[in-house]
Amino acid sequence: MEFLFYHRDRSGSLPLRMALTEEHWSYMDTYEKELIARGPTFADDGETPTGSLHIADLPGPAAARAFAFDEPCYQAGAFRDVLVRRWRNTLGRTMGEFPGLRDDGSRYLVIGFGAGEAVDLEPPADRDHVIAHGPLLSDDGDVWLGTAALVRAPDADSARAVLTADRYADVEVHNWEPGGRR
Repeated sequence: MEFLFYHRDRSGSLPLRMALTEEHWSYMDTYEKELIARGPTFADDGETPTGSLHIADLPGPAAARAFAFDEPCYQAGAFRDVLVRRWRNTLGRTMGEFPGLRDDGSRYLVIGFGAGEAVDLEPPADRDHVIAHGPLLSDDGDVWLGTAALVRAPDADSARAVLTADRYADVEVHNWEPGGRR
């Protein structure tokens, strides 16, 4: 079962997150084979961290909760909240299989929170800029709760366009950088 996790930074937690960088990476190293995508998000200045995204293939909801809440930065109080949702990998690949993942250019995490009938269950026809894509689902996988995507785009508005306009209660667009050890 695939899950999307978005840990949102608590205000003023940057020094704590920086101090825990190695612990965080060591924790994530234990999930290396399960990770589909990962990386930090940043404020509009492109420098200030705002959160941490992980998409992983795990055995079930209990394993997903353990993954999210045993993470060292979460345990230390660096995050204000965590979004945990079932997710379906509509592209069937990891971020590392996306051509030019670390090339120059802007990348974004786009999260659309569902309202009404399900939409964007499949990736857009023009997939050349889509790194990862999938619906957000209830724990049992039966109810559509939204859609999330990682995209390479010239700006946030272009990234937002990967989701169908006016079909979501709310859409968040975050500057994103592929994560992991360098």
